Amino acid sequence: MKFLICGGAGYVGSHMVRYLDSKQHEVVVYDDLSTGHREAVSPDVAFVQGDIGDAAALSRLFAAHRFDAVIHFCARSLVGESVVKPYLYYGNNVANTLVLLAAMRDAGVDRLVFSSTAAVFGHPQADAIDETHPTEPINPYGQSKLMVERILADAARAYGLRSVALRYFNAAGADPSGSIGEGHDPETHLIPNVLKAVLGQGAALKVFGADYDTRDGTCVRDYIHVNDLASAHLLAIEYLADHAGAFTFNLGNGEGFSVREVIAAAERVTGRPVPHELAPRRAGDPATLVASSLKARERLGWQPRITQLDEILASAWRWHLQPGY
Repeated sequence: MKFLICGGAGYVGSHMVRYLDSKQHEVVVYDDLSTGHREAVSPDVAFVQGDIGDAAALSRLFAAHRFDAVIHFCARSLVGESVVKPYLYYGNNVANTLVLLAAMRDAGVDRLVFSSTAAVFGHPQADAIDETHPTEPINPYGQSKLMVERILADAARAYGLRSVALRYFNAAGADPSGSIGEGHDPETHLIPNVLKAVLGQGAALKVFGADYDTRDGTCVRDYIHVNDLASAHLLAIEYLADHAGAFTFNLGNGEGFSVREVIAAAERVTGRPVPHELAPRRAGDPATLVASSLKARERLGWQPRITQLDEILASAWRWHLQPGY
């Protein structure tokens, strides 16, 4: 198959490109490089720099290629930034997605996998969150993703668009080769910040709250390896070959790890201490956020393969040891 990967130079997108290439699929990457990295995409992969909000550029792109499906990773994704710059998030994540969907319809491309998020759920009301959990986002980032999910449901009814929205919990790790990995600026995710603390890159890690109702007092989160996310996207495309409509699936490890457990695993993997200090709780941080991925396992046949915390951290550590990562 031939895929258009929007946002294919970003963290999850670049791993998706590598995964599809390993399965002998043809890929074209479309990315504006606002947060992605050109060097994360192999020179052997077709690359077009552009914005998904640019209707004319998309029209030219779809005219030049016959795509079987689109995988959409283009999004602003910083929760705090979304609170102070909501127009930026609704403009990029919602309005620009509408431009992409219109271009797909004009080109007759009717299969889409959309990168969504656990932020659509808001405060958790269950220990393991499945797809029936209420969707009550508490920030513009989560709201913008949920808006797109609703647009996709409407597009399925009106235009016959087939789509899957994959709700990630916490993407983590890096390709086992160590050649691509997670490089955000600013970096807000726990695992890369733990490893940066090990390497002495910046201040000591802050542990926000140690008095939660969890097994060691720190927040518990569900970490899913980025290559397992990639495999789920291809399975989702294959699912759409035989299923019409708009679908949502939660993707997580199904097991939660606390902040202190992540720190301990990092110390085992690196053989070095993790400089850290306790800080007050952050507003809005739930004690536990863990996915139930039973639906994805049953319907997509998805099975995460890198599930042990030490293995996830080891893959990220290989990436962080690369010069100039």
